Amino acid sequence: MNTAGPGDVPVRKGLELTPFRGLRYDPDRVGSLAAVTSPPYDVVVRPDGLLHLESADPYNIVRLILPQAATPAARNKQAAETLHHWLTEGVLTADAEPGLYVYEQHGGGLLQRGVIGALRVSEPSEGVVLPHEDVMPHVIADRAALMRATSANLEPLLLTYRGNGSEAGATAVIERTAQRPPLLCTTTEDGFSHRLWAVTDPAELAEIQGDLARHQALIADGHHRWATYLRLRAEHASPSPWDYGLVLLVDTARYPLRVRAIHRLLHRLPVSEALSALSGLFRVRHLRIPLTEALAALADTACAGNAFLLAGDGAFHLVDRPSPDLLTRTVPADRPEAWRTLDATVLHAALLENVWRIPEDSPEHIAYIHDTAATVEKAERDGGTAVLMHPVREEVVRELARQGVTMPRKSTSFGPKPASGLVLRALTS
Repeated sequence: MNTAGPGDVPVRKGLELTPFRGLRYDPDRVGSLAAVTSPPYDVVVRPDGLLHLESADPYNIVRLILPQAATPAARNKQAAETLHHWLTEGVLTADAEPGLYVYEQHGGGLLQRGVIGALRVSEPSEGVVLPHEDVMPHVIADRAALMRATSANLEPLLLTYRGNGSEAGATAVIERTAQRPPLLCTTTEDGFSHRLWAVTDPAELAEIQGDLARHQALIADGHHRWATYLRLRAEHASPSPWDYGLVLLVDTARYPLRVRAIHRLLHRLPVSEALSALSGLFRVRHLRIPLTEALAALADTACAGNAFLLAGDGAFHLVDRPSPDLLTRTVPADRPEAWRTLDATVLHAALLENVWRIPEDSPEHIAYIHDTAATVEKAERDGGTAVLMHPVREEVVRELARQGVTMPRKSTSFGPKPASGLVLRALTS
């Protein structure tokens, strides 16, 4: 049996990370590398963020990860044709030899380094890659159709593992590599600088792979894409390139990630109706203060129990102290207490399902948005309700994942997330 690092449980087999020939933009064919990158597909705030990225450069990666057309089939066909066109033109080119890629992000007082590679896909029951959130079937179907059409992994997932703090193995290779001239270096408009290196030396590849084989990983960002990898692997006879998926692995013992909340936008529920339905079930306090102060009030209140911040009518409404009766009726009792007391659990089980009667997997009724101000602005513009969440601690996420307990969908946002567009993986030669 392989050993595991601190915080990991022993696993029969660990992470199997494989080199690949990365597809990368030719800097001579695009305006700038920064102009062709994008946040991950589910972070782009549509439609304004999408239009901004599309206008940044005609070759921006958003044209592949979020193609725009009248129907899903037309969108996927368009993405496939765009990718083929860019490859034919030489806008995207494959590196000469397979490698793993050291990736660095630096900004806002944060430095993060990790390694990008093709990771063998495994079921949660194998204990190698641990999910911590539920997923939505329609999103998996959407991502699967796009990957089938393009035969490519267009952006890496973010996975974390816990090293043992030593300067050996993957850490040693990553830190040595970061002292060399990079393949690319760019600064995106959020102020983060990005650098990428290829590791192709057989001894260094073996050093990384041997180290990672002792570890398990937590999916920090990309649950739907991991579930998509699983679905597509099942559709192809093994062995095949679909046995692997593109990931970024970060050792959070060395480079801790930030954990932020993902907010909800309830399209068809005005704030007045949302608040009226809470009468007798929650305490509600009305706040006419700036967003930053409202979020600070939410953070303070969340220390004592479940709390949410509702917005959309020009004010903020701090919601807390759920009725014990309501929780007993609505929150499943067959899960660990850490799960039953999550804000996301109470929101989905008590509020969305039972009080507001909102289907959590219907894009017509609910959107999941990472940006706090954008959530509030959209609610105010559209007459809906923004539900602002307080982030969950990473230790809680990891412990529940080890127990095989998944959190409600879109419970966390780990970051910084890898920029999309720096390296892609083709699944056909």
